[in-house]
Amino acid sequence: MAHRHDGPGPDAAPQVVLVHALTGSADAAGDWWAPVVGPGKALDTGRVGVLCANLLGGRYGTTGPTSRDPATGRAYGRAFPAITPRDMARAQWLLLDALGIERVAMLAGGSLGGMVAQEIALERPVAVGSLLSIAAPAAVGALALAWDHIQLELVDRFGEEGMDIARRLALTTYRSEADFDGRFGRGREDDGRLSIVSYLVHQGQKLVDRFDPDTYRTLVTAMDAHDVGRDRGGIEEAFRALAPSGAVVTGVGIAGDILYGPGQVRALVDAAARAGADARYVEFASDKGHDAFLAEWAVMDRILRAALEEALGPR
Repeated sequence: MAHRHDGPGPDAAPQVVLVHALTGSADAAGDWWAPVVGPGKALDTGRVGVLCANLLGGRYGTTGPTSRDPATGRAYGRAFPAITPRDMARAQWLLLDALGIERVAMLAGGSLGGMVAQEIALERPVAVGSLLSIAAPAAVGALALAWDHIQLELVDRFGEEGMDIARRLALTTYRSEADFDGRFGRGREDDGRLSIVSYLVHQGQKLVDRFDPDTYRTLVTAMDAHDVGRDRGGIEEAFRALAPSGAVVTGVGIAGDILYGPGQVRALVDAAARAGADARYVEFASDKGHDAFLAEWAVMDRILRAALEEALGPR
């Protein structure tokens, strides 16, 4: 399982686990959360160890559809088994065990990463001090399932070309009307193409260059399966497992997020609170939409600093 660890190990300092979003990698500190991970930053690697692993089923070093199937000697491809965020969480605990990390001071992730972080906490409630779930519901709702259905149909019918178009569609759910109007409006590029169209085409091709359809299908299907209440008696009953340990559950909603909006995040927090967990809701507004947790660095710095301070307690 590919992973990156920054800062002191578990024998020297508390440990923080970060979980990446859909097409991300283990390189939180050097890539997708670089502005908030490192010495002196919100997640200060002078004070805590920070671990991030590529999710099970992923493209960047962990077993997934592009990995070699020992039974055939070829890549798994479409034969890779269906997985869920709970399976991903269990794989993360196998890694934590192997690294000697018995307790996680704080878990954090956004979107699919937030879903997996929820499952990591619920798999071993007494081993987690704080859960920070950003722009992620307790169970994926019908509208997101509908968008994902269209994406999966495109991938299944047209392979890489379908993944290109699926990525373009997905980006329209990750951002916002205000963001697109402000950045692109009705502007055109030198070739006469609408600027927004040029942007979407570019982003679709970027994913084709670094990803593959079988992995995309596996991860989107896993995300669709997210429901912390499955086989646990429902969402509220699932979060009841966190009450005895005193683990703090923080749901972060983004006003302007049309994919997993504030109402869905607030519903998670309300369910956790009814279950007796120490739960609170935080919301911020952004014209970046769902992707704000990967773009609004000043806001994310403030949220992460506050969460980490609470997780670590008084100095």
